[in-house]
Amino acid sequence: MDEVTFAVLGTGGIGRRALEVSQHKDSLTPVAACDRHGTAIDFDGLDVDELLAATEGNIDNEVASDGGSAAAVDSEGGVKQHGEDRGVVASEQARASDDPIQDVIDHGDGIDAVLLALPNYEHDFIPRVADRFLEGGYAGVLIDVLKRSRVIDMLDERGDEFEDAGITFICGAGATPGLLTGAAALAAQSFVEVTDVDIWWGVGLKSGYEDNRGTVREDVAHLPEYDIETARDLSDAEIESIIDEHDGVIEFEDMEHADDVLLERAGVCDAEDVTVGGILDVRSDEKPTTTTVRVTGQTFDGETATNTFQLGDETSMEANVNGPALGYLKAGVRRNRAGEYGVFGPAELMPGF
Repeated sequence: MDEVTFAVLGTGGIGRRALEVSQHKDSLTPVAACDRHGTAIDFDGLDVDELLAATEGNIDNEVASDGGSAAAVDSEGGVKQHGEDRGVVASEQARASDDPIQDVIDHGDGIDAVLLALPNYEHDFIPRVADRFLEGGYAGVLIDVLKRSRVIDMLDERGDEFEDAGITFICGAGATPGLLTGAAALAAQSFVEVTDVDIWWGVGLKSGYEDNRGTVREDVAHLPEYDIETARDLSDAEIESIIDEHDGVIEFEDMEHADDVLLERAGVCDAEDVTVGGILDVRSDEKPTTTTVRVTGQTFDGETATNTFQLGDETSMEANVNGPALGYLKAGVRRNRAGEYGVFGPAELMPGF
């Protein structure tokens, strides 16, 4: 495969780890990274080690869809900001910007793919960002790791526009949805009819809420007492209180995860036959449970069986999100270069190693 250049929008946990993991992926060169205050662009390849070192503990991981400050989350609501030169602008490779997204769009001719490493605090947030790339004339790959089912429909509504623009959009391409969605699609091949898919994940985050604010806040939104809007408005203290109430271990059942609609659009099963749940331990790196996918169905000779796929407990959340995200990014570039445009889910293509 030819060399692939890519940009990362958002340099919080996902964005930073994506840059780090990219150094272990053949043919991938990160050439741009931004947050809401600045942009680093170098078509010879970013110095990832310098960028990560400069921004360690100085993270500002929000990029608003309008290019300015993120209206969805203010400095009291989940963005780590320390020091005058917070975020990307702490790096010697970066410059301050009033519109970092536009900076990336303006350099789009040299960027094969863009990873949208942004928390989806508003359901139309990622689609609004995609609109900016459409309006800016970008032609290439856009990829996200979003979780919410209802966002897929918003992206599908833009499918014709993506095709006309020459954009290949890969949605929900992290761990779940993403890696586990693809695993379920493979496990389903034994059957002529899939009756149910059960995805059960376990994540340990010893670094706690402080270093994983976006991830934890999005997960809290899946608790029965909350939704994406009410979780967005919680203060840091209120999030910490919820964590304390659960002794650091929060269990989720019947989550609104995009695995369901992504498996349905791939023809594997109906969305209503997919259930997603899991356990988050905010105080330990050890997984509280083994991440498992169970696909049950009937074979052509009338047998009922369950195929099971498990992730090793030693693989971290960062590894299971960012490895597949970059693998799907590479697959998206292959599709894009072959002239295949529109919206794709992780069950419709295999990631590239």
